[in-house]
Amino acid sequence: MAISWKEMTELQPRVMKLLYNSIEKDRLSHAYLFEGKKGTGKLDAAMLLAKSFFCLEDGAEPCESCRNCKRIESGNHPDLHLVQPDGLSIKKAQIQALQEEFSKTGLESHKKLYIISHADQMTANAANSLLKFLEEPNKDTMAILITEQPQRLLDTIISRCQTLPFQPLQPKAIEDRLIEQDVSPHMARLLGNMTNNVAEAVELSRNDEFAESRAKVIKLYEVLHQRKGHAFFFIQDQWMPFFKEKTHQEMGLDMLLLIYRDVLSIQIGNEDKLIYQDLFQSIKQHALQSTQQSVTNQILAVLEAKKRLHSNVNVQGLMEHLVLMLQEG
Repeated sequence: MAISWKEMTELQPRVMKLLYNSIEKDRLSHAYLFEGKKGTGKLDAAMLLAKSFFCLEDGAEPCESCRNCKRIESGNHPDLHLVQPDGLSIKKAQIQALQEEFSKTGLESHKKLYIISHADQMTANAANSLLKFLEEPNKDTMAILITEQPQRLLDTIISRCQTLPFQPLQPKAIEDRLIEQDVSPHMARLLGNMTNNVAEAVELSRNDEFAESRAKVIKLYEVLHQRKGHAFFFIQDQWMPFFKEKTHQEMGLDMLLLIYRDVLSIQIGNEDKLIYQDLFQSIKQHALQSTQQSVTNQILAVLEAKKRLHSNVNVQGLMEHLVLMLQEG
């Protein structure tokens, strides 16, 4: 089931409050630009606004049960049009087809709405065609442009839209959404701190490799601080054969970084912010036996390893050097 207005408001309170007030006061713009990073709910918000625009019931929020809301949910409302890239770009012919469609009377009502996803991928000709369209606003027609890269849009297009910035999602918001989908609390909290993309977080939560990655990282941490002499063997025999691709190696370092951040959180009295709550006892012991400076040095060592990972380095040598730095503290 699609996200509800209430759920979207929890993820993007400023945007949804502004839209709610605009609907209540009958002051909706003829064109909106939803801009923000991937996974921040832009398309979900656009579909909710479309439901409110066409909803047969009174009120700012869509009822979700009338004929129009249900048809939008199923993707077959004749007066709602979604334009997406055809291959690598949105072409002039797609915008012209949209204009032709909008020159006709609405099939269900006098209203029409179009959503252009990845609007920054319009060709120059397509953008110019859209500009002419936007220059002739109609109170019964609404446009919603969605982009992750607003700087690639024509200034003249941006100036004709009301821009609504979508903020990166807070870790707690992602964590709550994942728990609602039966992801374990430990995994949900970790994912909430590793990505601000709900869709990506859900996908990772269903990936056995992600869970195994977490287990490998925890094992490395335990070896580093409980069986120090085995750390280099662990890197050679278990870490390197498992973390083969650069993106996977970076993920492993991100997970490790969050463990050391947890150690620092305990030292400064933020135990409620722990990500690896299932490691509380071992992390607390580490925190009590270390100075804040040594833990800070360990965090900096992981950050430096992440930075060097993107240069042409021998990854096993990089990890072995990191082991030395983490054990020195």
